[in-house]
Amino acid sequence: MKFPYGIANFYKVITQNYFYADRTDRIASLEKSGDHLLFLHPRRFGKSLALSMLDYYDMVRLDEFKRLFGRLKIGEHPTPLHNRYFVMHWDFSMEASHGDTQAIEQALHDHINVCVQGFTDRYREHLPQVSPINPHNALASFHTLINAVNQTPHKLYLFIDEYDNFANEVMAAQLGGRDRYATLMHGEGILKTLFKAIKALSSR
Repeated sequence: MKFPYGIANFYKVITQNYFYADRTDRIASLEKSGDHLLFLHPRRFGKSLALSMLDYYDMVRLDEFKRLFGRLKIGEHPTPLHNRYFVMHWDFSMEASHGDTQAIEQALHDHINVCVQGFTDRYREHLPQVSPINPHNALASFHTLINAVNQTPHKLYLFIDEYDNFANEVMAAQLGGRDRYATLMHGEGILKTLFKAIKALSSR
């Protein structure tokens, strides 16, 4: 038996026959919990794997549903929403948390733009034409993408992983960590602005 130590990729765990403690029965409960969900668990409690499991909603993996979920609880009783969404993942553990606030902001813009480009490539056949990304304003890139998604019959499911890791790294850094944390997280800081934009776009 292979144990997936350090592996947070659900697809890899299932297709390469790693041991998996089935938590898919929680999916139906999550659907009843609201549109904006926050998982608060200590590190190493499987949050990243749980988010990866929620590719259950990915519309382009419909043909693989039985392969991925057929032996699991949710495969026995799937919800009507399986494989009905566009899915996008942001992983803030990939963000550079060093340097000044301008460098950190640019790193965040770069990460989101990479995710937007990857999303556009992945779902190209299901989207209308999407404008090129804005290299200096990822919020504009994301907004443009949402406009394209809204022209389709599907919705976008956005998963954000390791937000706490990014914030903690910024605060713990040696070069004026607390000042940088306040600049990034409060007032009109980039992260607060980002989440305000997500909230606004999700109401459309």
